[in-house]
Amino acid sequence: MRILVTGGAGFIGSAVCRYLVGERVSVLNVDKLTYAGNQDSLREIEKNAHYDFLKADICDRAAMDAAFANFQPDGVMHLAAESHVDRSITGAGDFIATNVVGSFTLLEAARAYWSALPSGKRENFRYLHVSTDEVYGSLGADGLFQEITPYDPSSPYSASKAASDHLATAWGRTYGLPVVISNCSNNYGPYHFPEKLIPLIILNALHGKPLPVYGDGCNIRDWLYVEDHARALLTIFTRGRVGEKYNVGGRNERRNIDIVRRICAILDREAPTANKRDTLITFVTDRPGHDARYAIDATKLETELGWRAQENFDTGIEKTVAWYLDNEWWWRPLREKVYAGERLGLVGAAP
Repeated sequence: MRILVTGGAGFIGSAVCRYLVGERVSVLNVDKLTYAGNQDSLREIEKNAHYDFLKADICDRAAMDAAFANFQPDGVMHLAAESHVDRSITGAGDFIATNVVGSFTLLEAARAYWSALPSGKRENFRYLHVSTDEVYGSLGADGLFQEITPYDPSSPYSASKAASDHLATAWGRTYGLPVVISNCSNNYGPYHFPEKLIPLIILNALHGKPLPVYGDGCNIRDWLYVEDHARALLTIFTRGRVGEKYNVGGRNERRNIDIVRRICAILDREAPTANKRDTLITFVTDRPGHDARYAIDATKLETELGWRAQENFDTGIEKTVAWYLDNEWWWRPLREKVYAGERLGLVGAAP
């Protein structure tokens, strides 16, 4: 099997590439290598015969046409996206360009390639559009996001992902492109760019820096270990029904403040210092439009396709903290040269 993966140098994308290659799937990783793309995350597979890399922008139609023509994939896993909510608040243009225009360009390139395939390959081709639970908006104290939950995005990021979901659905209905969509809860694990909550807290705590918690810290997310997500995506790609959506979640709801305290406790045990690290917790101005709660109902994926998350939050967060303690070679250059932990996403003057 040959799969074209977009955004495979990112956090989730690199986990997907590593997993697919481990399953002896041939992968072409197409990535623009923005600030969040890191080929060091692919070091363990970069010389594998099943792995190839192409530096290209999904907004570049000629480059996408060439990638399809040269690699001849059996399908696409589309993960390339601008994904950080805070950055979308102060720079929405990149999110519209990549997540909306880029997704459109990729859909058109995939459609042209798929339309020209011989009948057997054409019927087996799949286009998996990988999205987020943030398109559904915010939940109250009760309830779960289901595949039929109406879209209600709050941020420029989630709005751009909602738009790309609608494009993928429309290309399936109008042109017959064999599209499947997945919507996933918050991921965490190794190789996570340090602007996101869990790696930011781990690294700030290691360096004795303030641990910023938005608002009162009571916002709730459903957390999924990234390697469980990679397994889910291959399951959906190979066994999911064309035209369907599958929600992917870990059934691990946690308040942000509880996650921060859990990380502090693990680090205090594994790398003790004179002062407890929870004394570094600092409550800061909340993010504009901050959704209160996300929670995924993954029943459809679990019952129809037989997938289950293998990690719960306690096992996954232990593995994640241990990985950051053991892999300074990966994160140190990012902290020193790319992102040092500064606050992002405050609304200021209009650009």
